[in-house]
Amino acid sequence: MIVHLTPHRHAGAVGRWALLGALALTLAACGNKPPVPDWKVNSVGSVERATDAQLSGKTRVAEQEWSKARSEVARTGSPEKLARVELMRCAAQVGAANLQPCTAFDTLRKDAAADEVAYAAYLAGQPLSADQIARLPEPQQKALRDVKAIDGIADPLSRLVAAGAALSAGRATPDTMVTATDTASEQGWSQALMGWLALRAERARAIGDLTLEAALRRRMDLIERQGKPEAAPAALDNKKAS
Repeated sequence: MIVHLTPHRHAGAVGRWALLGALALTLAACGNKPPVPDWKVNSVGSVERATDAQLSGKTRVAEQEWSKARSEVARTGSPEKLARVELMRCAAQVGAANLQPCTAFDTLRKDAAADEVAYAAYLAGQPLSADQIARLPEPQQKALRDVKAIDGIADPLSRLVAAGAALSAGRATPDTMVTATDTASEQGWSQALMGWLALRAERARAIGDLTLEAALRRRMDLIERQGKPEAAPAALDNKKAS
């Protein structure tokens, strides 16, 4: 009997850059195949939890889980595998519309495989060669050729990362931003949602659509308040007190 253990949320997003090549662990519960080393099982679980926490704004949890993932992979003494972990962290960052440089991956770039280097360039919005494009997962290749294809990406994280990569490359359209907003909202990824809402609010203000800007900022305020009721206006409080 063969049992397949695949992180259910993130498989489409990380594609061939997954910690295990395809983020598919094969556990030989019965049969002659040896069991998968526990560092693989532990690291994949930590990456999944870290990604969800990072996108949800649970910073402490995210840092703890990324640290666990790095620690497990470090047991192999493989900088190439560690580069994959940092690349997955970078993908989550870009998916949250955070376009800061992924410095942790950059320090490992010289030991990274060609697939990882191509994906890093994609996330950074850099021009890609034909060979590099071919190394991307198929959904990301389609999104690179036509930004409208982002809407058709089934996996939520993969869709969000594709939107972030389009933003990095200056190819994101207003519809792309709406798709990213809706995706983050549906998954409850509040940190990512805040990033995309802020970008849309800035754009709405720039084009003079103050009604849309106000609506977007109300959504941001709701997230920041974590659903708590708004404070009553001071004038109303004073009237009640009298």
